[in-house]
Amino acid sequence: QVRLVESGGGLVQAGGSLRLSCATSGRTFSSYFMGWFRQAPGKERESVAIISWSGRSTDYADSVKGRFTISRDNTKNTLYLQMNSLKPEDTAVYYCAAKRDTIVTLENADIWGQGTQVTVSS
Repeated sequence: QVRLVESGGGLVQAGGSLRLSCATSGRTFSSYFMGWFRQAPGKERESVAIISWSGRSTDYADSVKGRFTISRDNTKNTLYLQMNSLKPEDTAVYYCAAKRDTIVTLENADIWGQGTQVTVSS
């Protein structure tokens, strides 16, 4: 069973950058499609970025395209989210999630991390 632990959140000014990491345990990380999701106060959780098991295929929410980059290092069993040009509306708890063998979505994720808070001040 893969376990997910996020890190890298914090407080940053608008226009700044953060890099989130999602460390995984287990030896089957490369079998999982991975994704980053976020939930702002009073709002529903939404998809931010997803990545295939190989890392060659990615997809982003329109709100983060051109600013965020999802990547993974299967040798380190770690998922990343590089966030640049941050905006106050990016403030949320960010979660990584995994789905074995197919694209991960809000509805089908097998495993969730505990989340890391990102706060962007104006």
